[in-house]
Amino acid sequence: MNLQITPFQEYTLVSVEGRIDTTNFSEFEKPIMTLIEGGCSKIILDCSGLNYISSSGLRVFLIIQKKMKADKGNFILCSLQPGIKEIFDISGFSTIFPIFPDKESAIMG
Repeated sequence: MNLQITPFQEYTLVSVEGRIDTTNFSEFEKPIMTLIEGGCSKIILDCSGLNYISSSGLRVFLIIQKKMKADKGNFILCSLQPGIKEIFDISGFSTIFPIFPDKESAIMG
């Protein structure tokens, strides 16, 4: 798994590539929690490179979302591949997270 963190207008764009599973979910969680604890309140997670997510990965997404909501922040997902989108639909996570087709539409809300 690879993470790239870059500024994108008034948001912080986090691009993820590869898999998020039981072997590496903490490598995904730690840098994002560090951003949030550092005062970042607007994160767009670009999932265009995410090709697999396990229940451990979904749990981390939920933890991040709860933390962001508690801090009155925005945690937005975009560019989910069809297989990942299906997992979110089946698990009910599509109703928990704002999901947009791309980062430009995520900013427009």
